[in-house]
This record gives sequence, structure tokens and C-alpha cells, in this order.
Amino acid sequence: MEIDYGRYYEASLFGRYINYDHIKNLLKKHSSHFEIGILGKSVLNEEIHFIKIGSGKKRILMWSQMHGNESTTTKAIFDLLNVLADSENVFVHQLLKNCTIGIIPMLNPDGSRAYTRLNANQVDLNRDAQSLTQPESIILKKCFEDFKPDFCFNLHGQRTIFSAGLTNKPATVSFLSPAQDEACSITDTRKKAMDVIVKMNENLQKQIPGQVGVYDDAFNINCVGDSFQSLNVPTVLFEAGHYKGDYDREKVREFIFQSLWIGIVEIATKDILGLNDKLYFEIPENEKLFYDIIIRNAKLKSEGGYEVLDIAIQFEEFLDQNRVVFIPKIEKISDLSSFFGHKEIDANGELVTAHVNDVLKVGFAIDFVLINNEKYMLFT
Repeated sequence: MEIDYGRYYEASLFGRYINYDHIKNLLKKHSSHFEIGILGKSVLNEEIHFIKIGSGKKRILMWSQMHGNESTTTKAIFDLLNVLADSENVFVHQLLKNCTIGIIPMLNPDGSRAYTRLNANQVDLNRDAQSLTQPESIILKKCFEDFKPDFCFNLHGQRTIFSAGLTNKPATVSFLSPAQDEACSITDTRKKAMDVIVKMNENLQKQIPGQVGVYDDAFNINCVGDSFQSLNVPTVLFEAGHYKGDYDREKVREFIFQSLWIGIVEIATKDILGLNDKLYFEIPENEKLFYDIIIRNAKLKSEGGYEVLDIAIQFEEFLDQNRVVFIPKIEKISDLSSFFGHKEIDANGELVTAHVNDVLKVGFAIDFVLINNEKYMLFT
């Protein structure tokens, strides 16, 4: 069933910075539709919530913002909740008789508030699946054990550097059916996760052809996805990536929403048999071929005089007064003919500086460049 996304879009959530303050009223709103409880508290005593939806036998567990600065999937979750709360939608009503969905909308509220990948103890929760040194890791593991899911959705966001294979197309959405052993065996469990990914990819290819990738499946038992997969629960990694000009990740949010919806419908309404692993392996593996900006054919001052090279600029994200700001920094100066920029500027061999007579160097933070004394802003 297709969904009118505009009807269910949660307008109160926007942009990259999403913390508990942004979702608490939404949790209160949805408490009249769903069973919402508190699983425990974070290092800094923030509540970690669990939303239980439906009553069916097939059980799907998902969690978002394990990394606090990866908020796109959280926005998509609240779009999804608006669909699942639609009591007049006959299809949704039947769907929730077939499945039970468990959602942790924000596993790392401390990292979300600080806009950092790590939790308040500077631990990457996605490397703590076995040691369980952090309260958030313990909460997720206990939720997994108590909920007993048939499928898991592990929701993340990825940097702008990734291409979908060896192409000039960004990895706008990426997936992975994680390995469950050192040999990266193509097990029945992995095949079931692959089937769901193939179905989601079919939908995305109609809208963003060539812009879906998969991650390599090198095994790491300390990662949550690998750990849960090793327990024979099919687990799908979602990665919200970059779409042209979409630094607020609002267009990508819609693609993630669609993928969540399609994944849930597929699991709830069909027997997942694990028959489409060949189609899964046709999805290109992510490569690191992109920079945010490349200035091509730039004439640059050097110790020996002048040389013509390319300049790669990458945006660094910082939290400033509850707003994420993007700082352009020079990442590399070289022949970048094998790389791509989300934005490209051709200097045509003209002199490029940051200020009059400046020598550009790797690591410089710059808001603009001068090309033949004409000003070009790098982020608007």
C-alpha cells in the first residue's frame, strides 16, 4: 500500500539537531494511541523510552540515535508513528493485527543533546554490544531479550563521503545485512534480512536510481547488528546518507520513512524465505569517493611559484546555540580526478585564494574563496 507522505509528515521535527526536548511532546501525543514506557535512564539521567505498537505474532524491533548526531531516522520514525496512529486506515488496522512493533526512538539521549556520536562517557554504543559497559547498551540488550523480535532494524546516519559503488552517485540510502560469523557466511538468517533490503531497494531505485549502497560485511561481534544477527535474528542496518543539496536530511528522511514502511509491510504480510540474496549482492558496495565541494583546476601559490591542482572541501558539523552549523574546511589539495564533489567549481586555471595573497593549506577553515578576485561562498 502506498502512503501519502505529506499527510503524515511530522512537521514539528526538522533539521539535523533532534534531542529529547524535541520528541517529548510527541511521545505524550502518541501515548493515547500506543503503549509507551520507560526502559531506563542514560548516563546523565535522561529517560529512554519504548513504544509498543500492534498485537500480531511477527515482532519487529527498531532503535534510532544510538549515535546521537544521527537524527534522520528519528524524524522518519515519528512520521511512521503518524501512519500507525491513523485509526481510519483499514490497511494499518489489519497490519497491526499481523505484527507487533517495538521502537526505541532515541537510545542515546545524552549524545543527542550534545550532538555527538558517543554517549556521555565517550563510548560508542555500537561497539559495546558484548562488553555492555554502558547503561544504554544494557537497556538495548534487555529490551531485545524481553521483546524477542523476529526482525531488527538498526537505524543510523552516514557521512556525505560515500558513493554508491565506483560511481559519481552519492549513497543516499545504504543498507547492510550484517555478518553473523567471522567467515561472513551467507546464512538463512542473513538471507531473510537480505530479502527485506531487496524489497526496499526496489522502491528506492524508482526514485533515486543508482543511489543505494550496501556496506561491507566484515564481522565485528562488538557491533550491535552483528551481535543480534549472530543470535539468529535477521537484522537490517539502515544508513541515511546524502541527497543533493539536502544537508538538513529532509528528503532522505522521506526515503527512510518509505523504507521503514515497506520493510514492516513485507515482514507483516509475507513469509520471508531468504530467496533473494543474489539480488542483494547486485547492490553496489559503498566507496569513499565524495567530498562536499571540489574546486577543480585551481591555480595555487606554492614554494616553487604556482601549480594547478584540485581542492577538496569537507563540512565539519558543530552545535552552536541549539543549531547545527557547517564549517567548510580544506580536506585535501591534490589531483582529485578520481573523486567527486556534491558541488563542483571549475576555477579554469585562475588563481584561488581565501583572502588576497593567502596560501591555501589543508586544515584551513574558510567560508569563501576568491577565484580571480571574485568571491564564491562555500556554504549557503
